[in-house]
Amino acid sequence: MLQDDGGGSAFAPLVVLELAPDTKEEAVAWLLSRIRDPQHSGGAELLVRQLGPGVEAGEKTNPNVFLVGASRRRLLSGAEDLGLFKEYSDGSMRGFTCANKLNFQGFTGDGDDFLSVAECQYIVKHELDTLRAKEETHVPGHSQAKLYPGKSIVRRLQSKGILVQMFPLHEKEELKRLSFSWYKKVKLAFQPLDDIRHYYGEGLGLYFGFLEYFTLALVPMALVGLPYYLFDWEDYDKYVVFAAFNLVWCTIILELWKQFSASLAFRWGTLSRKRAFEEPRPGFHGVLGFNPVTGREEPVYPAAKRHVRIYLVSVPFVLLCLYLSLHVMMIYFQMEGWALTLHDQDPTFWTGVLVFVPSVIYAVVIEIMNLIYRYAAEFLTEWENHRLESSYQNHLVLKVLVFNFFNCFASLFYIAFVMQDMVLLRQSLATLLITSQILNQVMEAFLPYWLQRRRNKKMIRRVQKRRTLGEQELPLEEQVRLEADMSTYLGTFDDYLELFLLFGYVSLFSCVYPLAAVLVVLNNVTEVYSDAFKMCHVFKRPFSDPAANIGVWQLAFEAMSVIAVVTNCALIGMSPQVKAYFPESDTQLILWTVAIEHFLLAVKFILTFLIPDVPKHIRIKLARLEFESLEALKRKVRADSSSPRRTNGAASANSTATAPLCTARLSASPELLMPPCQELVAPFQEAEFE
Repeated sequence: MLQDDGGGSAFAPLVVLELAPDTKEEAVAWLLSRIRDPQHSGGAELLVRQLGPGVEAGEKTNPNVFLVGASRRRLLSGAEDLGLFKEYSDGSMRGFTCANKLNFQGFTGDGDDFLSVAECQYIVKHELDTLRAKEETHVPGHSQAKLYPGKSIVRRLQSKGILVQMFPLHEKEELKRLSFSWYKKVKLAFQPLDDIRHYYGEGLGLYFGFLEYFTLALVPMALVGLPYYLFDWEDYDKYVVFAAFNLVWCTIILELWKQFSASLAFRWGTLSRKRAFEEPRPGFHGVLGFNPVTGREEPVYPAAKRHVRIYLVSVPFVLLCLYLSLHVMMIYFQMEGWALTLHDQDPTFWTGVLVFVPSVIYAVVIEIMNLIYRYAAEFLTEWENHRLESSYQNHLVLKVLVFNFFNCFASLFYIAFVMQDMVLLRQSLATLLITSQILNQVMEAFLPYWLQRRRNKKMIRRVQKRRTLGEQELPLEEQVRLEADMSTYLGTFDDYLELFLLFGYVSLFSCVYPLAAVLVVLNNVTEVYSDAFKMCHVFKRPFSDPAANIGVWQLAFEAMSVIAVVTNCALIGMSPQVKAYFPESDTQLILWTVAIEHFLLAVKFILTFLIPDVPKHIRIKLARLEFESLEALKRKVRADSSSPRRTNGAASANSTATAPLCTARLSASPELLMPPCQELVAPFQEAEFE
């Protein structure tokens, strides 16, 4: 993937920019100029080449496809600006600086292979995202695409449909090696998480790490549940022990995951990175105003208007959807009652099958309702006009989780605590779980495989055509166009949501259906292979996401574990064994159940407090790095203060030499700031300008 850059330097294409075919020539020339301009002139100082035409005769291809790369020097300076952590000579992870580059492991010569391709692509994307308008009032040739000083150019082009897509290129050889070690050879071994992180970034690495961890954590539950299910099928009363096991299991695994996640993030150099100041979302709009934090002009939207939209429109809409979901659930119970009555009156094989039909239909309806609601939640959250991407994601996750939780689990809660029918609860849980897994496997495994087969046929035809022309490899132009036709990976939202619901099925009600953990283990094993296949061959390569944890999903799983404690305590209190101790007073039973539930919740929160999120050896290493940074800063200050006085101008410059120290250290190594600097900078990093 190397091309000559004229002057002998190698041009390695990293990112593809595809503009709309009808983009005006002056707009294309203006954008390319801004990408190539030096940084001091407000440009990105990147390399860009136009993709050649398609090879097939008569093929109508988009001419406005461009490859973007960067010089080695530019990538290294970008790594320093972003504060990327790399392995230091002493084995620790430190923020990269060009001045200290020779002290980092793996930096040899000009640093050819020092940065991974995923890191280089992330740097290029960041530089493109931070391209800002200067004095332009609109995109040249497109008067409807308004601009103002400080507006993100790429985001405006995306919102107006001028920039069709922007994606990083796959590396064919490295992808082939990753595919082989990841999913092509069936083996009882862990996933190559370091290789996944190296190729796709920390965000996806942490997702697959959590998927693997969750699957392994389910193994003890499955080993206990399988014999329990096989030898205790008809005895629904002896689930107390399994429910108690659930209480301990759902608490311990999440606390241990925090430590495992912190270990991964520390090894990958993202644990100590501070969240950068967030820029406005591409879809954020408002009246042009002034941001007191950045000093730039940008849209301003009153928080009061946003709150009106949230509380007077979004919240009532969510409540209406919950009511509709409740109405559908009652229709399901009516169908269930009709099928059971029919079977009791004339028990035959077909009426026995009919008993399961309402649950299957209800499971399918649940999946359809979740899908429709997801689109409605995205529309509403976009309409609320959140300024920051993090705020947008938090509100979207909250809307989706509330509805999915109610839609998937309301019927089970009703059966368990209103009808108190453990037989029907087991049957409904089994049907919902199995049906949802079958639908997910069809959508996530078989459908992507079918799409890949169609794409392979297209690729084979192109390869054969090239070979007739005497060429053995698919040229870069054809690789780019094939990848441009691939599906876009929309992030880990749906993947985490699926795991969240599976975690709910296991932690809430698996005591009455112990086979649930076994089914989820089997589902997760196939999920690993299907997700790996999709990432390697169905989706475009996503940009790296330097995440330090699984974000808001950690809170979602912890909230589910709290609900699991309450649910399992209630199920234990309803068991005949426990009721036998309170034969004359249901009130005492309820009071004892509530007291034990509160005690277990207190123990859970105490364990959360006692078990540190970060392992001790990692905390020691982080403290040592901070200590070394402070000592180096003290030596720097002493050296400056002991230097001989110069002229007034020189002395003034020397006295203010340490003034930009906080800013410089923030850009290079934000985690190594002295506490005073952190106190000054943190409010501006965390503030959301309204």
